[in-house]
Amino acid sequence: MDIIKNDENIGTNIRRIRKEKGIGQTELIQKIDLEEWDFEVNLTREALVKIERGIQHIKVSQLKAIKVILETTYDELLK
Repeated sequence: MDIIKNDENIGTNIRRIRKEKGIGQTELIQKIDLEEWDFEVNLTREALVKIERGIQHIKVSQLKAIKVILETTYDELLK
């Protein structure tokens, strides 16, 4: 399982992009859960809260799923 060290920027960027698109945390998690993935995502709302606050690292699979659902790029998420 690959993990990306969360330096607050990733979480801040996820929160900003999510809010710009008018998607709540619960809605984001629901959209991820409803999607058919060819990999395991395993993301709870509690984990998303911690990722957005910069206190939990994010898995590559979680970042990929968030990128797809938010229709954004890795550059936007990681800058």
